[in-house]
Amino acid sequence: MNLYEYTYDLVRQIPKGMVSSYGAVALALGDIRASRAVGRMMNQNPDADDMPCFRIVYSDGKIGGFGLGIADKIRRLNEDNIQVEDNKILKFKNIFFNNFKTDYPLKKLRKKQIELSKKINLKDGFKKIDTIAGFDVSYPKNDFEDCCAACVVIKNGTKKVVEEKIIHDKIFFPYIPTFLTFREADFYIKLYNELENKPDVLMIDGNGILHNFGLGIASYVGLKLDIPTVGVAKSMLCGKLYDHKIMLNNKQIGLSYFYSKSIKNPIYISPGHKISFKSCFKIVDNNSYYRIPEPIKMAHNLAIKNI
Repeated sequence: MNLYEYTYDLVRQIPKGMVSSYGAVALALGDIRASRAVGRMMNQNPDADDMPCFRIVYSDGKIGGFGLGIADKIRRLNEDNIQVEDNKILKFKNIFFNNFKTDYPLKKLRKKQIELSKKINLKDGFKKIDTIAGFDVSYPKNDFEDCCAACVVIKNGTKKVVEEKIIHDKIFFPYIPTFLTFREADFYIKLYNELENKPDVLMIDGNGILHNFGLGIASYVGLKLDIPTVGVAKSMLCGKLYDHKIMLNNKQIGLSYFYSKSIKNPIYISPGHKISFKSCFKIVDNNSYYRIPEPIKMAHNLAIKNI
């Protein structure tokens, strides 16, 4: 879905003479986690005359930022008969709008995540691994144009490249914590389907079951393609670390990995689908020459090169 347009349509509902907040729009989308994304989408708004992003302010009444400058935001608010003093909306509570007509799209996507998480298989779905593919996406600076998704297939345990593939595609979904799947997964599925040399395992820059709701992007892609997937993340999304195990609700959801003692920051590994913890560790360890495993590192460099 195009969450940018959905969000812009929500903002268009705000009547003249009223304002709303980043958090209120996020709740209308279905999750308060989207508040920062709402701010970025307002900043990226291509037409302030058509979509009145200037009516979005902070929850305490402070007017916040504006792509065209604070003075222009105040001018537009004044033209709406909204008074501003010391960069704060006067009589804020009286003109606050949050009566959005919405079907809460993020709630629907969350429900989908939870349902799919029950289908994940943590048993190895392979006899041997000859090739591994790494996937990553690079975005333009303004995060509102074509992105470049890249895949590099290598021989397992080597740096020998079997195939490289890139695609350029439109961005329809902003980054929202725990919703990365719906921002990037379709790019990876499209890349995989275009490969001539289908890999035995996919290694994805993101999480598998190491996720607040049990289904990160690696798990989603694995389920959709019915292929073993490994999630590799640079930061720990959730859970607590005990020794090298990451636990959540008394259940292991991932593990930390240091390539060497000289590396200060670990990476965080989790099964996506059709793979065990033991195999995840072995695959990452067998294909790492520094902090980031080689397949993902190669895919990242390829995407950056072609953005």
